[in-house]
Amino acid sequence: MVRYYAKVGDRLRELEQPEHGCWVNISPPFSQEELEEVAQTFEVPLDFLTDSLDMDERSRFEVEDEVRLVLVNTPVLNPSDEENDAIYITVPIGIIFALDALITITSVENPVLQRFLDNKVKNFNPAEETMFILQILEHNVYRFLTCLKKLDLKRNLIEQELYHASRNRELKQLLSIEKSLVYFLNSLSANDLLKMKMKRTDLLNIREDEEKTDLFEDIIIDNGQALEMANVYNNILSGTMDTYASIISNNMNVTI
Repeated sequence: MVRYYAKVGDRLRELEQPEHGCWVNISPPFSQEELEEVAQTFEVPLDFLTDSLDMDERSRFEVEDEVRLVLVNTPVLNPSDEENDAIYITVPIGIIFALDALITITSVENPVLQRFLDNKVKNFNPAEETMFILQILEHNVYRFLTCLKKLDLKRNLIEQELYHASRNRELKQLLSIEKSLVYFLNSLSANDLLKMKMKRTDLLNIREDEEKTDLFEDIIIDNGQALEMANVYNNILSGTMDTYASIISNNMNVTI
């Protein structure tokens, strides 16, 4: 589904046709024909759009002619309902600086972009492309931090259950949390490298803009804090699972 948006007053308004400086948001469902039409209309490489739909694509940026692509990974709830699967997975958001618009594309409904669609982000204007991408990166880090806190809360609750009885169900839930943290660690690390490269090459052309430069620095720091949190939670979880494995082994030896 390809939709066009522009800020009118304090509200985000959907447009029937694209305008100069609008936000083009591509979200499922969409067809290959729609992607080709967007690529032709806004003169962007088609692979910029298709690469953004690859679940395994790493965070990176690419420049072709005057068009810039930024791919950043973001956490979403895992659509799989398998018991042993991760609670959260990470998927890429493609952000494309076209000549007449800013294009975002994702393979699944994305909570980060939904905040902008719901007018929950202050001082947001899609016509201000550089600030828009900085706000996307900022709220993406907030999303990681929120998900990490939820995972840690869930881990604490499961541990309380395991104090009373060592059951397979709780251990499987801990394994699901551990898988989520692995996704987070890989994505946060890749996002961190991406932002450092963006800063070094001045991809956003903000070196002379103190306000935007300071905001970008804060985003990089927050991403580093999220990465550190994920590492701490992962180490705690690994220690917890090792401890309970030892307890179960000891109980078996006592029983035998």
